[in-house]
Amino acid sequence: MPSGRTEVQVRPGVEDDLAALTDLYNHYVRETPITFDTAVLTPKERRPWLLSHPEDGPHRLMVATDADSQEILGYATSSPYRVKPAYSTSVETTVYVAPDAGRRGVGTLLYGALFEALSGEDLHRAYAGIAQPNEASTRLHERFGFRYVGTYREVGRKFGRYWDVAWYEKEL
Repeated sequence: MPSGRTEVQVRPGVEDDLAALTDLYNHYVRETPITFDTAVLTPKERRPWLLSHPEDGPHRLMVATDADSQEILGYATSSPYRVKPAYSTSVETTVYVAPDAGRRGVGTLLYGALFEALSGEDLHRAYAGIAQPNEASTRLHERFGFRYVGTYREVGRKFGRYWDVAWYEKEL
């Protein structure tokens, strides 16, 4: 491609992706307040998470790969919002993009594929918590129709300080 960008493909995540997905997630654990996990995870520890996102149903895992190298560029998930039965038509969504794959539209492709996959499911709302500040994530969520509903102030402590989480919702 003339721009130097390679084509990005989006597909459901599979078990063979586990090591690369774990490495990507661990970057955010080690380097950012984006996730409130504070210790890196092994693929074995992360496996139950992967298995909780099958190829069908309301809880999905979509993976973006470089079309040529098959390198994982990011992933998006829909997960249970809360465990109580009355919450079953709500999901929490999230996107993680590899640090060197930002500003290439990977997050947009992932969310587009995720919401398309969810369109036939018995879901009513999607929720997203965004550790603040995170302008890129806020813009992505607003682009997909999420609206701000409130902020939990200083709800998480990481790297020796407290972080706010802004909550967004989207009608499905």
